[in-house]
Formats: sequence, C-alpha cells, structure tokens
Amino acid sequence: MDAADRIREALEAGREAAGLPGLVAAARPPGGAPVVVALGQRGSDDAAPMTPGTHFWIASCTKALTATAALMLVDEGLLDLDAPVGELLPTLAGPKLLKGFDAGGAPILEPTREKVTLRRLLTHTSGHAYHFTDAGLLRALEPLGLRFDGVEGPDQPLVFEPGDGWVYGVGIDWTGKLCEAVAGEPLDSFMRRRVFDPLGMRDTCFFPSDAQKTRAAPMHGRTDDGGVETRPFATASGPNFMMGGGGLWSTAPDYLRFIDFVLGRGPQLLSEAAMEGLRRPQVEGPAVGLLRTAVPQLSNDFDPIPGARKGWTLGFATNLDPGPNGRRPGSLCWGGLANCYYWIDPEADAAGLMFAQMLPFADPRVLEAFGAFERAVYGA
Repeated sequence: MDAADRIREALEAGREAAGLPGLVAAARPPGGAPVVVALGQRGSDDAAPMTPGTHFWIASCTKALTATAALMLVDEGLLDLDAPVGELLPTLAGPKLLKGFDAGGAPILEPTREKVTLRRLLTHTSGHAYHFTDAGLLRALEPLGLRFDGVEGPDQPLVFEPGDGWVYGVGIDWTGKLCEAVAGEPLDSFMRRRVFDPLGMRDTCFFPSDAQKTRAAPMHGRTDDGGVETRPFATASGPNFMMGGGGLWSTAPDYLRFIDFVLGRGPQLLSEAAMEGLRRPQVEGPAVGLLRTAVPQLSNDFDPIPGARKGWTLGFATNLDPGPNGRRPGSLCWGGLANCYYWIDPEADAAGLMFAQMLPFADPRVLEAFGAFERAVYGA
C-alpha cells in the first residue's frame, strides 16, 4: 500500500470512529510528495462533499502566521524581540497584575514590575491569558467590563508577572496589533501582502468573500449521546482585536504551503536567525504547551504531545522527546479551536494537518483520529 492509500485508509477509519461528517487533511510523508485527502460531507445537514477547497475557520492555526509576520519586522529592524512594547501599544505600557478578589468579589489589581516584550507575547510568557484558559481572568471579566471582540485590545490584567510563567492567551492577538502599529496598515492587508501572497496562500483570509462562504464547512458539536449536530457559528465580519491570534479562514492545501515554508521549501521570508527562533524552544517546563480549560464548552484540556517534555518556540509548541505517533524531537505543532491540528517535523522532512469544524476543542475522538493519521504518515 502506498503512502496516499495508507493515509486515506487511516483517515477514513478515524473519521468514522470520531463520528465526523467529514474532514480534510494534507500531509507530506517523510521526504515525499504531498498528499491531500477530503472525506465525507461538509456537515451533518449539508450533503455537499468535502473537497480540498473546503473553507475552514482555522482559529489558532493563525498564530504561527502572525508570528512569522512579526519576525519579518524584527528582521527589518522595525521591532525588537526584547524591547518593551508599551511605546507602540500604550495599553501594554503599564499593565496590572490580577492578585485575587476582595470579600465583595472585586478584582484586586497591582502594578507589574516586569515589562511586556514581543518575545514574551510570542512565547505566551507575558501573563496574558484567554478567559477560557484561566479561571481568575474568567471571573474578572464582568466586574472589569472586559470584552475581547472590539477593534482595540482590552486593558486586561495579567495572571502573572511577565516572564514568570506560561499560559496560553492573547499574546499573539497583541502581536497582530503590534504589526499594525509598525506597518501602518490593517493586519489583513499587511499579512496578505507580506505572507499570504508570497507563499501562494490565495484562499487564506480574515474575511471570506461570498464565493468562499459557499465552500465553508459548518460548525458542529457533540450531542448528549456522542453524536454530532450542526451548531450556529460566525466569525467577525470586520477588523477586531482577536484577528492575529485566531481570525483566519483557510484550506488544507493553503496551510500546507505555510508548513512547507517552515520545512524550508519554497519562498523563504525570514533570515536564518528568525527561522531558528521559529524552530528552537525559547522556554521549557512542565506547564509549557499544556492548555487547562476554564470553559469546557469551548475547550477540553489539551496536551499537544502526550508524554513528551515540551517547549515553546517563537511560533509553535515543540516536543523535546519523541512523540507517541512518530514525530521526531524538535517537531513543531499546534491547533485551532474548532478541532484543527497540525505538526511539522523538520528532521524527517514530514508534516501533516487535519481540519474539522467542531467545538469544544481537543475532542478525544478527533484527537485519536489525528494520532492515527500521524502514524500513517510515518508508515507505522
């Protein structure tokens, strides 16, 4: 059985076991030609077949692309990884630290000692959480009147001193605002001009066209009996703070073009030093790369490389030990909230991505399908 047939067979078995109406995946077996597989139908009540051109909200798969855009500005001397970003983003000039809550439930805030830098934003060490990854921030939203869906970034409290921990959060959303401030143009046009067009990612965008909307896969959720049903869902139709961390729509072949760039194939947008930053861990530790949910309706707990020591580069989670399904140490990975996942293995010259549209994130049955897909890519 050749690689394409092996991968398709594993994906079909995984799709059926997960109860997904359909999925699209793309892979580069070690040193081999790309394989794209589209299976099933777009939705539980949408009989249109999944195709390579099906459009997906890829959510936090956006983050590595925004990090790449920021590193281009570092290469050009317009941004500094270790300089405080407060001059460019005044909201981050004097952030407050969430220390707890008083007897009446009001948040207790104190000035931070450390500064927010681009490196800390990119590595999730700035203290900026998401509401669904930190229970304290979730509790503080209402009394502080915090919202994350406006155009400007929220003046949210940090959950630890910058540099003193790791939590998955809005650091890359702020990085998108930083790119806008330096480039002097909206993030969507900046990334189209500097990243998407050079890599040939013509179907990747923040705001889908009417034609792209006709190819979109609907969102799904689990029913009480473990089945799958369509759920209402929409992303923002205009510029917003959350773009840089999770605003993109794309296709599997388009995202494989970005993965190929990380593997060193095709146009190279970054210096060698910047590519090293994308590929090499900047921080390590037992909490790095682990997502602990505070909102189970949005996400389950998530360990991207179970059993392996982990780090975080300037764009990705990375495993310091071999992964359980074939990837080598030093591989890169992450995912998107709607059960989209990818990994990149530079040592083996291999990679894979699998896109579905279902909440909450880290669905155990979908992760099992992704693991089987990875094993098939490596020929296991």
